Amino acid sequence: MVTTDSPIVGDPLATFYMSALDLLEAHRVPFLVGGTFAYARYTSIDRETKDLDIFMRPSDVDRTRDVFEAAGYQTDLPFPHWLAKVKQGEYVMDVIFSSGNGVARVDDEWFAHAAESEVLGRRLQLCPIEEIIWSKAFVQERERYDGGDVLHLLREAGPDIDWRRLLARFGDNWPVLLGHLITFHFAYPDRRDRIPSGLISDLAARLAAQPNEPGNRVCYGTLLSREQFLFDVEHLGYEDARLEPRGNMSREELRVWTEAIGR
Repeated sequence: MVTTDSPIVGDPLATFYMSALDLLEAHRVPFLVGGTFAYARYTSIDRETKDLDIFMRPSDVDRTRDVFEAAGYQTDLPFPHWLAKVKQGEYVMDVIFSSGNGVARVDDEWFAHAAESEVLGRRLQLCPIEEIIWSKAFVQERERYDGGDVLHLLREAGPDIDWRRLLARFGDNWPVLLGHLITFHFAYPDRRDRIPSGLISDLAARLAAQPNEPGNRVCYGTLLSREQFLFDVEHLGYEDARLEPRGNMSREELRVWTEAIGR
């Protein structure tokens, strides 16, 4: 495995990653580094990784696949709404252009607010912390929960976060952010000043003002877990909040994503 700060000289996995980065840079494909490398930069928590997550605009994915296939790599688009893969033998690099729920699509703002750091011996742009929090906040599966990552990001980098922009990213899904902020207050009583004064109370007041909507038969739980709310949409008659036009996913994309559960 590769650690985010290791010299990695002679490591075949690192060689694969560095060759892939060389190819992206040579063809001037705009990309950002996310995953463990970005997480370590923002939190100083350095954990082993076997993955390199590359983020790019959806409009650059097809060109990226063409570039790698012309260079002898294999590519795949297992989930057309958010994820492609570049492969060379046993090694794989994820190419991410949205999120599994279709919410956190990569757009120009990701690049406009990117940070810079050293990754695998070179200076590269990282996903902005606001977008990392935004995308991670929705990962609440039974087998994977990224809430701990969100809290560590808040703990270490709270004062540096553009809170206005982060709140705008969540949009109508702001209650998801509020839930994490409340949990942060519980987890870190010594760091409550990391959250802007009044933000939680303002959002709580907004929450309290929301009326019950008995006619609104939409389940937003599917934005948090692709599996745990299937019963609601399949048997209880709820509409799936991920589906167009309310969400960003087509029925075919939803079918592919759902059938992959358990793989």
